[in-house]
Amino acid sequence: MIIGVPKEIKANENRVALTPAGALELVKHGHTVYVEANAGVGSGFEDNDYLEAGAHILDAVDEVWAKAEMIMKVKEPIAEEYSRCRANQLIFTYFHFASSEELTKAMMESGAICLAYETVETKDRQLPLLVPMSEVAGRMAIQEGAKYLEKPVKGRGVLLGGVPGVEPGKVLIIGGGVVGTQAAKMAAGLGAQVTILDVNLARLRYLSDVMPPNVTTLFSNEYTIRRLIQTHDLIVGAVLIPGALAPKVITRDMLKLMRPGTVIVDVAVDQGGCIETTRPTTHDHPTYIIEDVVHYCVANMPGAVPFTSTVALTNATLPYALQLANKGWERACRENPELFLGLNIVRGKIVYKSVAEAFGLPYEPLETL
Repeated sequence: MIIGVPKEIKANENRVALTPAGALELVKHGHTVYVEANAGVGSGFEDNDYLEAGAHILDAVDEVWAKAEMIMKVKEPIAEEYSRCRANQLIFTYFHFASSEELTKAMMESGAICLAYETVETKDRQLPLLVPMSEVAGRMAIQEGAKYLEKPVKGRGVLLGGVPGVEPGKVLIIGGGVVGTQAAKMAAGLGAQVTILDVNLARLRYLSDVMPPNVTTLFSNEYTIRRLIQTHDLIVGAVLIPGALAPKVITRDMLKLMRPGTVIVDVAVDQGGCIETTRPTTHDHPTYIIEDVVHYCVANMPGAVPFTSTVALTNATLPYALQLANKGWERACRENPELFLGLNIVRGKIVYKSVAEAFGLPYEPLETL
């Protein structure tokens, strides 16, 4: 198979979909890999690294898209890339369709095969291609939240770990999945008082067993959320429903309950956000303020630490990419239920129910195609 790796062009997106090590493995299996010139530079990989791995470097991005049978990306195609997608071309990337009707319709019109990292799912309901970036984003949520709690950037002026004689900051994490767990680890390690909310009692029992004493677990409901946001300094939105819009667990009116300078980091922004006042921001302009509450809603948080993110992502995606390349997408998805669930749009048809429901568009069960 011919695999194309274009340079990411979303604002401040420094990741690349494939490391030189990943390219080498694909080449060893007899596949051809085309990488756009300088695609890996932001992650610390030079063109020569790819050439030494057996890949080919192309200067023109249009040529990469035109030659490739499978495109590997990190982020969803943006407007200027829509016309490069073509019928029957496999595009393997994070799509997060439920948060963008424009993207959904553009990919339907392209006729491409859209296989989304974020909906590849194992039998035990794990999301193996979302996990590595969720781990990065969860840890970064505390790193960024701690920074924006500083007074010069309009935060409350709270040091999360406190100092002797001064109580530590309070962190509220809504959602006890991968993002929430990693955020709790980081916040607890800094010495903050941490509360994790979730609706899954089994998950709360597990977290209660493995977390340090400065982490409390509580069942999530509106009453509890309204009570806790009045006293917590940093709030992390970590709610995820695979492939669907995130539910709004904090509404606009709740912002009035928070103290001025409270910081919200909504990691669910890729799926529309779990805070009603969330709107996507960029690394250039990461925050905005509503009701004196600082909102950090960067939609590609792991892009700020591209070396770590790129290596972690390739570690997870490469086994699936090899299956797709070795067998072709149809056979690979028939034989691997995990990849089957990754298919979102096939030749103009939405085959992932949550995406169709998000916009009231027709849903076509994949089995009927």
